[in-house]
Amino acid sequence: MEIDVALVRALLAEQFPRWAGLPVRPVERSGWDNRTFRLGDALSVRLPSAAGYVPAVEKEQRWLPYLGARLAVPIPVPVGRGGPGAGYPYPWSVYRWIEGTPIDTQPPADLVGFATELGEFLNALRGIDATGGPAAGPHSFWRGGSLTVYDQETREAITRLGGEPARARAREIWADGLAATWHGPPVWFHGDVAEGNLLTRDGRLAAVIDFGTCGVGDPSSDLRIAWTLFAGRSRGAFREVVDQDEATWARARAWTLWKALITADDPGSRRILDELLQR
Repeated sequence: MEIDVALVRALLAEQFPRWAGLPVRPVERSGWDNRTFRLGDALSVRLPSAAGYVPAVEKEQRWLPYLGARLAVPIPVPVGRGGPGAGYPYPWSVYRWIEGTPIDTQPPADLVGFATELGEFLNALRGIDATGGPAAGPHSFWRGGSLTVYDQETREAITRLGGEPARARAREIWADGLAATWHGPPVWFHGDVAEGNLLTRDGRLAAVIDFGTCGVGDPSSDLRIAWTLFAGRSRGAFREVVDQDEATWARARAWTLWKALITADDPGSRRILDELLQR
């Protein structure tokens, strides 16, 4: 679907005339699930790129104000909800713009300090009352749910690894994650704690964005960042702050393996796989 500046302007003119005169420009990195545009200096427009991402609109409209009011670190807050129009078939949202730099474009100099801040954010998110929150499911692409959803996909991907020692280690990690069944009360999770969704200012955690896969359930998928970003002292600091049991870390390691396997053509994923599969 062609989602461009002209479409955003048409939708604004139809549904939000008070903002129709503001300049619209695409952000440098718009994302895959949604297309994001800067609206003036203080707002942004976010439009699902396909039907599978539409459930996140209602979820974010309902729950992000609730979460944002209970978190010290800023998250996106919707200020308007749009509907189908101008040939576009889905609901969409207007948000307040949050200034910051994604850490994958400018990593913080103090990665240990950043790991601590991120761990504290995830602790605060998990601590928010989850009553009535959206249980893990298709809207979260099963983040927060059972790893068994991706069992067949993962096992097929393992067969494509080169060398039996690597395949054996991958099967071991996956089996450990499946066996470490989660029995805790449902808690809030973000679902995609990735470098592009963590913003910094002056080297500090400034915001956490893109809650499209958030929900309530098992928080282990949020811990993949321990392998995708942190290492050594920073990984140790993160693990200490989030203070999860070994079963949760086994599931987190399995989530990390699954994601790295299905994106194995990416150099970053290959690096993560190489580390995971070392004995």
